[in-house]
Amino acid sequence: MFKKIFKNFGPGPLIAAAFIGPGTVTLCTLAGVNFGMALLWTLLIAIVSALVLQSMAVKIGMIGRKNITEAIREEVQTPWIKFAILTLIFSAILIGNTAYEAGNISGAVLGLETLFGSFQLNLGAFKINLFSVLIGLIAATLLWTGKYKIIERTLIGLVLLMSLSFLVTASTTQPPLLRIVKGLFTFETPEGSLLTIIGLVGTTIVPYNLFLHTALVKEKWSHPSDLPHALKDMTVALTLGGLISLSVIITAAGVEASDIHSAADLALGLEPVFGSFANYFLAIGLFAAGITSTITAPLATAYVVCGCFGWSTDLKSNHFKWIWLFVILVGVLFSATGIQLITIIQFAQITNGLLLPIIAAVLLWLMNKSKLLGVFKYKAKQNALGLLIVFLALFLSLRTLYLILL
Repeated sequence: MFKKIFKNFGPGPLIAAAFIGPGTVTLCTLAGVNFGMALLWTLLIAIVSALVLQSMAVKIGMIGRKNITEAIREEVQTPWIKFAILTLIFSAILIGNTAYEAGNISGAVLGLETLFGSFQLNLGAFKINLFSVLIGLIAATLLWTGKYKIIERTLIGLVLLMSLSFLVTASTTQPPLLRIVKGLFTFETPEGSLLTIIGLVGTTIVPYNLFLHTALVKEKWSHPSDLPHALKDMTVALTLGGLISLSVIITAAGVEASDIHSAADLALGLEPVFGSFANYFLAIGLFAAGITSTITAPLATAYVVCGCFGWSTDLKSNHFKWIWLFVILVGVLFSATGIQLITIIQFAQITNGLLLPIIAAVLLWLMNKSKLLGVFKYKAKQNALGLLIVFLALFLSLRTLYLILL
């Protein structure tokens, strides 16, 4: 039974693992604390948009047998346009994921510290967080195996643990069902909520997930007849990811406490009212969210960089290993020492803001290439929906860039 489940599921949970990271959990926590359940509808729009874009990525990977960077290198004929797109992809994904990796590791560390307290090595003026080193070692060891099935099944297990943790935590707050339904379908925009709305959509539609998905479906499936399995896998996983985000918002909305700025604060805020049971479950969920993103961000970076340069994307190739190892090492260094990467993170936010609408438009263009997709190329209605998602991505990009550069 379990063998059959693993046969038909895989890349989808990895994508859910990638977008439910510490940043997503923190943003959902703040959305619930500041606006209650009023912004639940935002996640519905975000998940539908992500499903449309990720389905494009799935079809390019499975039917076209190429990842996105390979498709761009082969299908874009104008040299300067090809160079500009690949340079933006390289900058956004390599620099962005390297900058964010410290946050992924720190998120997992917060979960462990909530459960076990701090674990630091004092070296005079410097303090080294040994939990950060431990998380980095776990991620590096898993990726170093070079075995896709081991990586896939480990992440599926972590996603299931994360899902159970957040869903159980949300249920302990006994949220009123009517308030949840109202939050999902009234499309309310409280004063001061625009930035949070943009953040919730932006943290669900993650550019590097699109690249990761095309690469992973090639690893998992090899025949067009498997496309229904791939799309079902994607739909179930992204829906589960949406439920996790909803659970965090619902949990935060049910806690009457001030001074909550992160999921770790939320875990501590739960204990006086709902007991250590809820506190522990939320901490485990935060740990799982951090470590899954710690693994998937370097993995996606390696696929993208190798694709940009035409290098082998075999998990055991030297180029592939050195790229993900570089991302993890930098992440461990800055997480363990607590050094902030403000300038680099701002650059990453800008490049990712630019990348999202461009890659959405490129995906839509690729979906209309008969040479690449044959009978699976987009029809008029699919193009209309895809165009709507491209405009949404453009709006998010412009608004995000405005807020960053303001």
